[in-house]
Amino acid sequence: MGERREEIPLHSSRRGRRRGRGMYRLLAGINLAGMVAVLFYRVTNIPHESLSLRLLWAAMTLSELWFVLYWIMNQAVRWDPIYRSTFKDRLSLRFEEELPGVDAFVCTADPWKEPPLLVIGTVLSLMAYDYPPEKLSVYLSDDGGSDLTLYALLEASFFSKHWLPFCRKFKIEPRSPAAFFSAEAVPPLTFSQELSTMKSLYEDMANRIESAVSLGRVPPEIREEHQRLFSDWNPTTNSRDHPSILKILIGGGDSKAVDVDRCPLPTLVYMAREKRPTYPHHFKAGAMNALLRVSSEISNAPIILNVDCDMYSNDSQSVRDALCFFMDERTGSRTAFVQFPQKFNVTKNDLYDASLLSYNEVNSYGFDGFEGMMYIGSACFHRRDCLTGRKYSDDFKGDLNGRTWKKSLESADVLEERGKFLTSCASEENTMWGTEVGLKYGCPVEDVITGLAIQCRGWRSVYFNPKRAAFIGVAPATLNDTLIQRERWAEGNFQIFLSRYCTFVYGKGKISLGLQMCYSIYGLWAPSSLPALCYAIAPSLCLLNNVSLFPKISTLWSIPFVYVIISTYGYSLVEFLCLGGTFKFWWNGQRMWMIRRVTSYFFAFLDSMLKLIGMGQMKFTITSKVVDADATARYENEIMEFGIASPMFILLTTVSVHNLVCLAALVFKVVVNGIEVLDPLFFQATLCGSMVLLSLPIYEAAFIRKDKGKIPTAVAFIAVILTLAISFLAVLYE
Repeated sequence: MGERREEIPLHSSRRGRRRGRGMYRLLAGINLAGMVAVLFYRVTNIPHESLSLRLLWAAMTLSELWFVLYWIMNQAVRWDPIYRSTFKDRLSLRFEEELPGVDAFVCTADPWKEPPLLVIGTVLSLMAYDYPPEKLSVYLSDDGGSDLTLYALLEASFFSKHWLPFCRKFKIEPRSPAAFFSAEAVPPLTFSQELSTMKSLYEDMANRIESAVSLGRVPPEIREEHQRLFSDWNPTTNSRDHPSILKILIGGGDSKAVDVDRCPLPTLVYMAREKRPTYPHHFKAGAMNALLRVSSEISNAPIILNVDCDMYSNDSQSVRDALCFFMDERTGSRTAFVQFPQKFNVTKNDLYDASLLSYNEVNSYGFDGFEGMMYIGSACFHRRDCLTGRKYSDDFKGDLNGRTWKKSLESADVLEERGKFLTSCASEENTMWGTEVGLKYGCPVEDVITGLAIQCRGWRSVYFNPKRAAFIGVAPATLNDTLIQRERWAEGNFQIFLSRYCTFVYGKGKISLGLQMCYSIYGLWAPSSLPALCYAIAPSLCLLNNVSLFPKISTLWSIPFVYVIISTYGYSLVEFLCLGGTFKFWWNGQRMWMIRRVTSYFFAFLDSMLKLIGMGQMKFTITSKVVDADATARYENEIMEFGIASPMFILLTTVSVHNLVCLAALVFKVVVNGIEVLDPLFFQATLCGSMVLLSLPIYEAAFIRKDKGKIPTAVAFIAVILTLAISFLAVLYE
């Protein structure tokens, strides 16, 4: 039987097409030759007119050298991608009675930025997985310590008794009620009466929750009826100072909770770990580690799923997809985690480049080609053994037999009391939690560093991108939230690069060189801002004084520059179109590439440098999932949302206005002196003109729009003053 099983794998994989890989490698080789020619031009044509010009030339040379090195790093993810598929029917035939327990972790931290109704939509979608409910447990970590979130979860526990049978009966997708009822598809007639009843139940629940949130308190009759649940809250309780709160809403050894069809319900647990001002709480990593400890007492499932509160399950079969990798007899025992892509509801042309299209559809396959897909903090199934610090060894069997696994038989009261210590501040004192056990502490991207550490202990990870998205989340709907999120990602990855966890140091001899390069793509986001800023400012500034930083377009030296530009951006455009994007989709991506590098990545670099010299502290900013109606309307119409006087917007607007002024000055010179002026300045004029075209929404927001989402007048005024000052000094210094 064992040999027969091993002959029939639960998943398959294939490399990219040989011909396609060969053509790409040829194109990459030609591109590299063009880039080397550009650098050769730089070092053999150093100007001698003035020291300032030589310094500008050196800055451009170093910037282009950085671009070449960074481009080489990026080739790792495109060099040998791997694509995977699963056979869930084989899993069911062979292991249906042996399926392992699964613990699903959902993390939330602020009921005002992450509305409770949004949170329970994710919870319900996980409870409704097509999976034996007695083997499924869902845990909600509430770092906001809000009784409103617990109240919403209580309502969800009642609603689940109707919702789960409804999902099973009609096999609906998705199983987040909010997502399902907002879908435009018309249900079959045989389905309409049940649909109407279920929709009414959901709307009643949603109205009760939203009413409680708007009033800022749990209904008194609910608090009175469920005194045990709400007994830990008092008028002095706040999100930064409260005791451990653990409530088992469904489950415990004495539980006989069933739905309306008399089927058992999954275990459902609320946790708010203890917080005190004098103890570090380690943000999301601390919450995940507390969940690991608590779940080990209540259910102790060998497989763990973690998702963000806004990332609902879009496919009830995704848990079985993941198990096809964990339970495969040939390779499953070495699989540490299965990472699904994070996909988002975005506008048609992805205004803020939030869909992560290139990351999901290109880069991640390249990571998987080196057997080391990175852990990105959500939509990921883990083997519990890996999260508790275990090293992989050849004798590890990875037994996931669900026949031998059982949830705790102790009562809910006993489990709650025991779990309170496990979620207390004292539970981690003098332990290895956050260093060798659980998620790593001390980094804004604790997920990435944790995944890297797991891989360096000998485990391998898998990337699986099914045709139907397994998880769908809420993308930031304002530019400020988008940039704050990217700043955190860039800063965290750069901190990893600068630390002992740098992949070229920590991963040496443990993971492949290709995987080290893949990780470094994101580790070098922040310093990439410096050459990007140089290119955004210096060439256009030199237009004011007719100073050329590139070869004349009429000379042969222009050929490598033209080739590199056309091949790089031409390939990028073709790739986006092949992935299902539109030209406007791609153009928005180019704009956000520019915006991120001159704002969030630059500020991430500055913050990292300050922390390096001991002048900064780690922060974890939550992006808001709540946007007012006017801002939502602008987002849906793909109008950029600014609205606040952020330092990032001052820098962005200054760079944009600077390029507009320099281009206007060049146009004036062409009108006065003729087209021949452009011969030595062609590349700078093209670069400046591209910046102006990319910045059109910024000019509109700064000088034309009147709505609340425009760039504040003070920001526009400061940007104009800074631009004029820079231009005046440049002309004066000539």
